[in-house]
Amino acid sequence: MAYIVALIIIALDQLTKWLVVTSMELGERIPIIDQVLYLYSHRNTGAAFGILQGQMWFFYVVTTIIVGVIIYLIQTEAKGNRLLKIALGLVLGGAIGNFIDRLLRQEVVDFIDTFGDFPIFNIADSALTIGVGLFLLNILIQGRNEKRSTR
Repeated sequence: MAYIVALIIIALDQLTKWLVVTSMELGERIPIIDQVLYLYSHRNTGAAFGILQGQMWFFYVVTTIIVGVIIYLIQTEAKGNRLLKIALGLVLGGAIGNFIDRLLRQEVVDFIDTFGDFPIFNIADSALTIGVGLFLLNILIQGRNEKRSTR
């Protein structure tokens, strides 16, 4: 299941980025919900909030390590745990989605713009964020279940 989730995220991420690159001018902004949500064709050579601009080798190394750790966790820790499989699949798909951009474009295509001052992001970023949130939720649930079983 984790790998299917990852493949879906990668496909959606790359498709939406391709649509932005081929259909919008760089810097073009299209309102979806005025003052709330826009499609904004943007490129980022760094990470969230524009940090680490141009540090591609850093991202290559870190992403490779993260992908390896996630695959290890899927193979060893996620068996029988649907929430963990989904969480790890989201993180894996998000990491690979942005990794593909960095490899092919030397930058990440971002296009979801919300609330003005919030960083512009993409499907991969969303998957990473949701996946990490679900991963943390899984830790809380597992801890709670362990406490209950020791009573």
